[in-house]
Amino acid sequence: MIAAQPHRKEKIFELKSSAEFAECALEIFRFQATHVPVYAQYLQLLKTNIGQIDSIEKIPFLPIGFFKSHQVITEKATAEIIFESSGTTQQTPSRHSIVDKELYERSCMNCFELFFGSAADYCILALLPSYLERKNSSLVFMADALIKKSAHPLSGFFLDDYAALSERLKTLEAQQQKTLLLGVSFALLDFAEQFPLRLNNTIILETGGMKGRRKELTRAELHSTLMRYFAVEKIYSEYGMTELLSQAYSTGGGIYKTPPWMKVLIRNAQDPFEILPQETTGGINIIDLANIHSCSFLQTDDLGKRSADGSFEVLGRMDSAELRGCNLLLE
Repeated sequence: MIAAQPHRKEKIFELKSSAEFAECALEIFRFQATHVPVYAQYLQLLKTNIGQIDSIEKIPFLPIGFFKSHQVITEKATAEIIFESSGTTQQTPSRHSIVDKELYERSCMNCFELFFGSAADYCILALLPSYLERKNSSLVFMADALIKKSAHPLSGFFLDDYAALSERLKTLEAQQQKTLLLGVSFALLDFAEQFPLRLNNTIILETGGMKGRRKELTRAELHSTLMRYFAVEKIYSEYGMTELLSQAYSTGGGIYKTPPWMKVLIRNAQDPFEILPQETTGGINIIDLANIHSCSFLQTDDLGKRSADGSFEVLGRMDSAELRGCNLLLE
């Protein structure tokens, strides 16, 4: 039983092939189909024959809205922390009960290192004003872990003191220090307009999050504006959410790649149980094997398209979906 065998969480970070991923995913599915009450009830309502699920394409994906209305957690488990999503005051937040904070931190760190190298090589600056003002943000937890791993004396969080952030970046640029500026979209735009800088040694990593604070922009418009103000050739992006313990990253151009323990499938928007072929637009389904203690198979409200190499684009929101705090209105 996965929950009773801690070594299972080591297995997900050692996957070497698609076959190993599928084997592990099916093992986790069979466990969660029995030991995650909400998911088990969902499968029962669908009259799913668990024994007949022999490929990841046949796995029923849990609609992400269940994280708003139910506790998605393995039976008899206790949450170490509960992450809550951002959103407007009219929206019900998603709540993700985290049984193993160390697993989340390890997944975040491993994801980061796959795309950027060790956090210890960077000075990391986190511009997350709206997220710092509330409790239980998974994004703040991730940024804090990266800042601690960085251990650079100038690493840290910024609320809304853009002048101090500008001076910090000028100092780091003068030192030719490798730097990563992690920020929510509206704050990066505000900062860029008030304190334009030429950044030669800094990666800008946006995490979405207009939250009604500014006119909604497409991601292409956002990136074009930031590139102009900061004189950089590209803007990096993170695709993550409260309901996931792993992240996908874009190193430019809006093309996201996943770590080996995470995979995106595209479903038919009219038939959520049909998985579509590559290069076809539909709803984004995510398999995140790090979600061992909740649900690894999630049906999101995002629209996207998957390429043959497993990379994907996020093209917008499902028409019936609420706007989420961690997403831009995308092309």
